[in-house]
Amino acid sequence: MAPPVTGFKLNENGIPNFEALPLRKTDPHRAAWGLYGEKDELGTLNRLTDERVAAAAKNEIKTGHRISLNWPLDAQPKSSFFQRQVFHQELIRKDPRIVNDDVWTFNTQVSTQWDGLRHFAYQREKLFYNGVTMEDIHGVGEDGKKATVNGIHAWAEQGIVGRGILIDYHSWRLSQPNPKPYNSFESLSIPLEDLQACLAAQGTEVKFGDILFIRSGFMATYATKPAPFISAHQSIVPHHFGGVERSESVLKWIWSHFSAVAGDQPSFECWPAPPDSPFSLHEVLLAGWGCPIGELFDLEKLAEYCKAQGRWSFFVSSEPCNVPGGVASPPNVLAIF
Repeated sequence: MAPPVTGFKLNENGIPNFEALPLRKTDPHRAAWGLYGEKDELGTLNRLTDERVAAAAKNEIKTGHRISLNWPLDAQPKSSFFQRQVFHQELIRKDPRIVNDDVWTFNTQVSTQWDGLRHFAYQREKLFYNGVTMEDIHGVGEDGKKATVNGIHAWAEQGIVGRGILIDYHSWRLSQPNPKPYNSFESLSIPLEDLQACLAAQGTEVKFGDILFIRSGFMATYATKPAPFISAHQSIVPHHFGGVERSESVLKWIWSHFSAVAGDQPSFECWPAPPDSPFSLHEVLLAGWGCPIGELFDLEKLAEYCKAQGRWSFFVSSEPCNVPGGVASPPNVLAIF
């Protein structure tokens, strides 16, 4: 993890205020390029300092109870959202010895995933985090090897580790006297005011550098849908999903508090973005700030345990796969209490 470079006005959390973004007026919408140096590949993960991770471990790990947040890799067995290659396992007998090997092939975003910094650029400017281009990503270095700039391997070195909080929006919404309409398979937005109201109802404190998890209700709804419904939804392009609202207030809230964000839905934000939308969260978070976006996280057991304990904070340990130049990765993630 690296500290911010000199020359920027920083607040009490060691970052520029949201209103100061973009840091360079010629950069794209709200970009924080150069904050940790021109070659940085960690973005907001730089907030997960040794001191912050140690404090999280001390304060959050009390019983050692562990919960996986990983959806099975083969959870979409025949077809997938966004037309991604599904998981396939080739099981290999090593006769005559009593031994087996196996080979896995799959798209890294077909199940629970961290979107990496090669995944989504500012669409109008065609630029990834810190101004990296498609040509940079698909190019070859002076040594003749494929370029690895902004690859997922940079996150694998120290992992995505720290204090996590769950916003159980799904349970909170259903507990209201007159629940707001929401459908995981329609382009409906979860407003910031509702996320904050849920936090208040849970009594959950947000601390700078937290890893945010939002249970929208997608996984709970998905489990109730018959296969023909899912298949029909997968065939409609663009897909329509509910998710976090696309707004300046949401951007400010995320920038001011979190090191990474994740949800149980396929797109985190409400999808698709309208053609006239000035930005998408994917653009600003990934390409602007280098902030990991997690999708398709299985938060069902976590929500159940948090409710039983009356506690929605925990320690998070996630180790992305160490693939040089990787675009995304299964998170291999545990919540630890």
